[in-house]
Amino acid sequence: MKKTSCYFILMMITLFTVSCNETKKEKNTAKQKTKTEVTAKDILGNPNYLAISYGGYRKSTRDIQPTIKELKEDMKLLQAMNIKMIRTYNVQLAHASNVLKAIAELKQEDSNFEMYMMLGAWIDCKNAWTDQPPNHELESGNNEAEIKRAVILANQYPDIVKVIAVGNEAMVKWATSYFVQPWVILKWVNYLQDLKEKDELSKDLWITSSDNFASWGGGDTEYHVEDLNKLIKAVDFISMHTYPMHDTHYNPQFWGVLEDEKEMSDIEKIEKAMERSLEYSKAQYESVKQYMNSVGANKPIHIGETGWASYSNGHYGNDGSKATDEFKEALFYTLMRNWTNENKIACFYFEAFNEPWKDAANQGGSENHFGLFTVDGEAKYVVWDLVDDQTFDGLTRGGNPITKTYDGNKELLLKEVLVPTIKDSLAVSF
Repeated sequence: MKKTSCYFILMMITLFTVSCNETKKEKNTAKQKTKTEVTAKDILGNPNYLAISYGGYRKSTRDIQPTIKELKEDMKLLQAMNIKMIRTYNVQLAHASNVLKAIAELKQEDSNFEMYMMLGAWIDCKNAWTDQPPNHELESGNNEAEIKRAVILANQYPDIVKVIAVGNEAMVKWATSYFVQPWVILKWVNYLQDLKEKDELSKDLWITSSDNFASWGGGDTEYHVEDLNKLIKAVDFISMHTYPMHDTHYNPQFWGVLEDEKEMSDIEKIEKAMERSLEYSKAQYESVKQYMNSVGANKPIHIGETGWASYSNGHYGNDGSKATDEFKEALFYTLMRNWTNENKIACFYFEAFNEPWKDAANQGGSENHFGLFTVDGEAKYVVWDLVDDQTFDGLTRGGNPITKTYDGNKELLLKEVLVPTIKDSLAVSF
């Protein structure tokens, strides 16, 4: 009897252990399945999935591509900031596919690592970037191959690629080197939507184009054409760009210090100017929404790009509109994040890291200074608090630990902050 009882007890223990292991496996499988089933609809506008525009280039030329190791460094830094959705811009170069490889490797190394992508496909007009005059009525012969590369990557990494963006500022008419007419974007958006219908792309994959607010009908009426109206109805959401920093020079209706603000402290004057900058962006958002509704559409609208440079030796710097420094960059970032998070608007903030290739001939150009981090991994003022909170402990960029710009000396930083010009009046009723 004793021997039989021992066998019985041993058998029950074995069955219990197997059952527990199976339950654990099922939970892990369910957990993994849940992760892979996260869609663009779940991510965009969800404050738990902060978004950012990302380029990992660390040199003054894109001929030197970032390595997988460098890309993984960056992804770890972004995840530490609770950023889980990144935006890339083209698939002509190796960058986007390498970022996807880096994310896939990180997911294999750590089941808790989570990062998704809005994959950009670059679109040009005929003769763009050549010695021939650009023909804005026809499209580049390179566009088809670009779209097909994006499709291959979306199917290869369905757990990561959640959006394909057809073109970047490809319709706005000040992009004189390469802009196309809306019919080109519409053609490729419809092509991708058809692939979804035929189950050749995931039906959960969202398709958009990422462009200036004016290109989406929120500006000059010259953009109000039937092909744009069709495009608005064809995309899964509108990805619009808004850059009040640029308009501190080009359209400074909101920029400056009002006469009745001149007795305020310098910090208060700057804060008022930055609050008006946010209102300017909000007005552009509303103008796109109004135009969308006017053509009978009702699509989500998200911010595909917005940002504020921390330095400029040109239009926006000390000899220009006095708009660019780390203090103003931090104010705009906070204002924009708060507004978009509260209103469930995704914001692909531009951008994660400085990229010195953008204005290679002029390293003081504003385009090189939109990052929240410098190339060498110094955290700008906008994320000093995260350094204080030890968010980046153990993480590096280029092998460098994450430290603060200005050695963390705020007084030293503020010495370089200039107050905008005092004006009699501003067009503050947007």
